[in-house]
Amino acid sequence: MSILYGCTTDNPANIDKPKPTPENWDLKDFPEGADPREIGVRLAERYIRTVDTQVPRVNYPYVCTWLGAFRFVQTIKEDDLYDRLLERYDNIFFSSGSENLLPAPNHVDNNVFGSVPLEIYKTKKEDKYLRMGLRYADTQWELPLEPKETEKNWHDQGYSWQTRIWIDDMFMITAIQSQAYLVTGDRKYIDRAAREMVMYLDRIQRPNGLFYHTPDVPFFWGRGNGWMAVGMADLLKVLPADNPDRQKIEEAYRLMMNTLLKFQGHDGMWTQLVNDPTSWKETSCSAMFTYTMIVGVKNGWLDQKIYGAAARKGWLALLTYLNNDDNIRNVCEGTNAKNDHQYYLDRKRNTGDLHGQAPLLWCADALCGE
Repeated sequence: MSILYGCTTDNPANIDKPKPTPENWDLKDFPEGADPREIGVRLAERYIRTVDTQVPRVNYPYVCTWLGAFRFVQTIKEDDLYDRLLERYDNIFFSSGSENLLPAPNHVDNNVFGSVPLEIYKTKKEDKYLRMGLRYADTQWELPLEPKETEKNWHDQGYSWQTRIWIDDMFMITAIQSQAYLVTGDRKYIDRAAREMVMYLDRIQRPNGLFYHTPDVPFFWGRGNGWMAVGMADLLKVLPADNPDRQKIEEAYRLMMNTLLKFQGHDGMWTQLVNDPTSWKETSCSAMFTYTMIVGVKNGWLDQKIYGAAARKGWLALLTYLNNDDNIRNVCEGTNAKNDHQYYLDRKRNTGDLHGQAPLLWCADALCGE
C-alpha cells in the first residue's frame, strides 16, 4: 500500500482543536496537537494516575482500558511506561488479599477480565499471568454446577453457556478467547469464538449491517454497535485464513462499515442512536467506529482512501472532545437494553468515563502500529 502509517515524532504541548479534512486519507501525518503517540501517552499517564486512587475496580471498562494502555505502550516501545503500568497492575491484582478482587467467572462482563493477564503474558512469559487468564477463557465454555436450562441448551449446542444474544457479548467473548488462542496456539479458542460470532450475526445483524441492542430491543444504540464492530475487527486480525467462518464474518464487517460510513456526520462523529442524526454526538461509539476503520484500512479489508479519510476525520473530531485533564466528554453512561427510544436519548453524558477513554487509546494504538 502507498499509504503511510504510524506516528509523528513531534510532541506538541497542547491540542489545537484540529479541523477535520475529509479529503485527506493519510493516517500518519496529523496537525499539531493530534499526534496519536502524544495523545496515547497522555491517556496512558492519565490512567496510571487514576486507576487505583479509590477502591480498585475490575469491571470491563477498566479491563478495556488496561488492554488499550498495555498494547499502546508496547506498540510505541515505551518500556518505562510499560513497567509503570505493570507495577500498578501487579500491586492491585497480585498483592496480598488481591484474590478477593478477582471477578467470578460467571458472566461475559466478568470473564473478559482474563484478557489482560494474557496480554501481559505475551511479554513477560510468567506463568501467573497465563494461569489467571486461561481460567477465564476456559470457564467460559465449561458448564457450571447446576446450570440454568438456557445455559445448558447453549452449551449443548457448542456455544458458551454465557451466551445472551446482546451485542456487547461479541467483544467480551471474542476478546478473551482470541487472547487465549494467541498465547497457546490452540485452535479451539479462536474457532469457537468465530462460531459464536457467526451465530450472533445470524441472530441480530440487520439487512443494513447494523445491530439491535438485543433481538427484542430494536434500536441501533451507538456503543452497542461499537462493541460488535470492534469484536469483528479484532477477531479478524487473528482468525486463521482457513477458518470456515472467516468469509461470513468479513462480509458482515464490510456491510456494517459501509452503513456506518453513511451515518458519519460531516464533523466526523457518530450519534447515540446511529441512524438518528438528531440524537446527540457520542464519543465512545465514535472512537470504536474510528478504530475499526483504521484496522480495516491497515489490513486491506477496506478501501484506504474512502475509509482512511473517514477514520482520520473521526480521530480529529474526537480530539475536540478531549479536555485539558485528558478526559473525553460526551460518553454515554453504562446502558442496559430497554425497548424505549427516549431511554437512549436520555442517558447521561459523562466526562472521563472509561467506556470512552479505552477506545480512544485503541485508536492511538492502531494509528501508531504497522
